[in-house]
Formats: sequence, C-alpha cells, structure tokens
Amino acid sequence: MLFIFPYNVPHLTHDCYFLAEGGRQRRDVVFLLDGSDGTRNGFPAMKEFVQRMVERLDITENRDRVSVVQYSRDAEVHFYLNTYTTKEDVLDRVRGLRHKGGRPLNTGAALQYVRDNVFTASSGSRRLEGVPQILVLLSGGRSSDSVDAAASSLKELGVLTFGIGSRGSDSRELQKISYDPNYALTVSDFSELPKVQEQLLASVQAVPIPITPTSPPVTAVYTTPRKDVVFLLDGSDGTRNSFPAMLDFVQRVVEQFNIEANRDRVSVVQYSRDAEVHFYLNSYTTKEDVLDRVRGLRHKGGRPLNTGAALQYVRDNVFTASSGSRRLEGVPQILVLLSGGRSSDSVDAAASSLKELGVLTFGIGSRGSDSRELQKISYDPNYALTVSDFSELPKVQEQLLASVQAVPIPITPTSPPVTGTCMEELNSTLCLVFLLNVPPFFFSFLFFCLCFVSSGNVSQSLDC
Repeated sequence: MLFIFPYNVPHLTHDCYFLAEGGRQRRDVVFLLDGSDGTRNGFPAMKEFVQRMVERLDITENRDRVSVVQYSRDAEVHFYLNTYTTKEDVLDRVRGLRHKGGRPLNTGAALQYVRDNVFTASSGSRRLEGVPQILVLLSGGRSSDSVDAAASSLKELGVLTFGIGSRGSDSRELQKISYDPNYALTVSDFSELPKVQEQLLASVQAVPIPITPTSPPVTAVYTTPRKDVVFLLDGSDGTRNSFPAMLDFVQRVVEQFNIEANRDRVSVVQYSRDAEVHFYLNSYTTKEDVLDRVRGLRHKGGRPLNTGAALQYVRDNVFTASSGSRRLEGVPQILVLLSGGRSSDSVDAAASSLKELGVLTFGIGSRGSDSRELQKISYDPNYALTVSDFSELPKVQEQLLASVQAVPIPITPTSPPVTGTCMEELNSTLCLVFLLNVPPFFFSFLFFCLCFVSSGNVSQSLDC
C-alpha cells in the first residue's frame, strides 16, 4: 500500500508539498542586486556573496538553475535561469559583473520585473513542474516606490523571497517583501554577508519539494480526452510582422491534437477593432482541413485593439452549441489568446463572463502586452504566459500543451448507482476519498482512496 503524507510548511500559502525517499532537489534561484549609487562600495561584497552561494548549489540543466538581475531606477537581467547550465559559466559571469549605478532605488518595479520576466518558462523557470522558485534580494536602502503590490504578486505566484538588507535599508520593508518575515535578514554592512550565508543556505535547502514516489502512482481515471479549443489571435496593426509566427504556433499546437468530430475540435478567431471568425468548432472534422485553413489565414490589420470586445464576442458566438461547442456535454472549453498589446477597452466584464461559463482561458502575450491584464483575462493567473517576441512562442508550446492536456474531464461512472438496497454493504465497508489541494503549478488533481472494513483495520487500497 502507498502512503503519501502532506508536509506542512509554516506560512506557505499552498496546502501541501510531498516528500519521498530518494528525491533529489531542484531549485530555480534568482539573485536581485541593488546596483544603485548607494551600493557602489558594497557591490564587490555582494558579488562575493553570490559567488559563495553559487558554489554551494548543484548547477546543471536538470538540477539547480541561477539567474542574476541588477537594478536601480530600472532592472537589468545579466543572465536568465536557462542561460547557463554549468557552475563554472555562472561563476565566470558573476565575477565579471559591473556595478550598474543610478537612482532612485525602485525596488517595487524591480520585483515586478523579475516576476514578469524571469520567473517565466521562456526564461527557464520550472515553476509549473513543481520546482521551488527562490528570490534572494540584496538591498542597501529604502525603496523610492511602493513594494506592496509586487511583493504580494510574487507571493501569490509561490516565489519564496528572502530579503537581505544593510544598515541603510528599511527592516519593515524587507519583511513585507520577504515571503515570511523570518526570511528577512539584516547586516550592518555588506562586508558582513558571510555571517548570514549559512542561515540563508539552510533556509533555501529546507524548502520542501515535490518528488515522484518510486512506488506505482495512484492515478485518476478519465474518459477519452475531448477538447473544444478556440484560438483568439491579435490581428491589429501592431502584430503584422509577427503574425506568421503566431500562425506557425497555432499549427504546431494543432498538430498535437486528435481532431475528429467526436474528439478534439478547433476554432480560430482574429480581432483588432472587431472580431472575425475564420472557422467554427464544427466547421472541420479533420486535422488536415484545420491545418490547411490556418496556413491560408491573412493578417487582419486595423486598430484599436479591443480585446474585451473580442473576448465577449467569442463567448457569445463561438462557445455555443450552434457553433460546435460541447460545453453542455461536459467537454472542456479552452480559449488560447495571443495578444501583442494592451487592450483599448476594458477586459474585466468579458473575462469574468468567460470564467462563469467555465471557459479555461490561457493568455499569451509579447513584450508589448500588459502582464496584469493577461492574468486578469486568464482563468488562473498561472495560465498567463509571456514571451519577449512571438518568434519565441515555441519556448512556451510544451508548457501550454501540458496545461491543456492536464485539464480534468468529467466522467460518467460505469457502476450502478448506490440505492437503498446497498445500505448493508455501506455499513460493512466505507470508502473515503481525499482531494488534496496541491500548489497551482501541478495543474492536476491527485486522488487517494482508502477503504476500511467495519472493524477499523485497513484491508486494501483502491485506485480512483
């Protein structure tokens, strides 16, 4: 019998992490360094601290990954989580860092920048694989802007932030930034960073990680997958050059679907000022027909970009039975939005309306899009993805497909319903089903069934 126990971690918002024997740790660690004018003399000590920390990590592509960002008025990425795969390369790059300089010290903006541009799949983050996301902030002064919204946003994403400040920093601000107030550390001067190194390492290494057990997994039973997938493409003037990359992305994703009348269905809509349906969910019943139609699409053009109106249009005209939607049959309804800019109209009402309908919206944006707007549109903030340019869409393709394929599908039980005649059996055997709320990056449900006989002794375990 397989037992998996929840590991409760104080102050973590997610309910459960899982530990098993033989697991090997993986971490994504980002160092955010204060490079403002006030830290010019202390910057060499900050670099040495990062080097010593990196020396203690196990940096390979499939183990620990490291990124370094420096900021003052704005943030600058020195290298991403997927830039280097060896410890030597990371150390060489850190040794060569130069102090950025500048003022004011906008810590809030830097935290938000790291959240939106570094803790992403395209930058090497493995958050959606369950790998712990760790941010180490070294700050030498009080922020000139508010840190509240960015700190909360990082916590909601599940990033464990450790704030280390010097004499000139604000201890309350550091506690607010840190994932837990106990994660905030202070030194009188950055030359004293070695005094807190072991404390920080102990905290980082104590982060619980999800590990796949060696015993056969307990799996959930789903019916044959069926999906209704609608692609909503930004066809405004701003995406003219990148539209071929968007079409190529749609084709690659469609290639992974099983398109038949009774399996997956696909629709494509393009929009700018208004929306235009290229084909509905019930227009084509073969993959080749869908791909041929996608290859022949032309950029729509026009402005402004009315994303709110387009979302509402899709809700009212595409996710309907007459257009091929099988929502009332329990088939998952999925919307993939590709947007290259901020909407000219409000997306609030339409986004809420789609969520109420049960549509799972994934928002993918480029550099010109608004990350908060994408999160608002997406069914879950974790469904919002960003790439620097649509030519980088292949980097998030597998991530999107994994999320789409993990959508649970309603099933109809094949066993007869329990009636009054079964009460005697229920009195002798009781089956308990536990649904554990796992962190959002798992994108799946884990069920455990334990059956107990009336004597209270465990007799067997069942897959559910």
